[in-house]
Amino acid sequence: MRIDKLLSNMGFGSRKEVKSLLKKGIVTRNGEVVKNGQDQVDPNHDEIKVAGEEIEYKEFVYLMMHKPPGCVSATEDNRDQTVIDLLEPEDAIFEPFPVGRLDKDTEGLLLLTNDGKLAHQLLSPKKHVGKTYFARVEGVVTDSDISAFATGVMLDDGYVTKPGELTILKSGEISEIELTITEGKFHQVKRMFQSVNKRVVYLKRLTMGSLQLDEELPIGTYRELTEDELTRLKEQHI
Repeated sequence: MRIDKLLSNMGFGSRKEVKSLLKKGIVTRNGEVVKNGQDQVDPNHDEIKVAGEEIEYKEFVYLMMHKPPGCVSATEDNRDQTVIDLLEPEDAIFEPFPVGRLDKDTEGLLLLTNDGKLAHQLLSPKKHVGKTYFARVEGVVTDSDISAFATGVMLDDGYVTKPGELTILKSGEISEIELTITEGKFHQVKRMFQSVNKRVVYLKRLTMGSLQLDEELPIGTYRELTEDELTRLKEQHI
């Protein structure tokens, strides 16, 4: 990889700005000053420093976010705050994107990455990656709803969903449930309950495949995946 591309990718500015940086003689490779932006480096083996500070190169970034309500799952939006707006500059420079979408008023687990291959595998219908949600539902959820969801229900546009696994945690005027589905149709969980004449009043995503929301992660914040989380995610879904 060219040194100027590496530095640009790591947030040190445009190619023009990086060229100026190199001319100052403050960039070193294995202890030797590098001034030519076309010089090749191996980011996995060479020690690259800028002004004496070692650069830890990463090609991909994997972030677990506890998405807050009121924030849209998009890279940009003309009206609303996006999940990208919540990122620190040192993470935003990798240009990650949300893997799938959570509705604006839904909170919970959201994976952001710039690894297109992993994102594709997690979203591919052929992979049947399960996503589990916790919901509060207006109306008494019953065993008949469990049976209906297990075979698939017809949405308002005539689409019949794939089977979902519904678990009743609390049944009453406001029921509490967990639902695992393998699709991601627009407003799917809400529309599934609409099909059985009930209304979701609170929705939170708990899991995506092997990845589970860190309940100690405050809402509106994020962290990098641990090596174990990332390894299991790749092993199970790539």
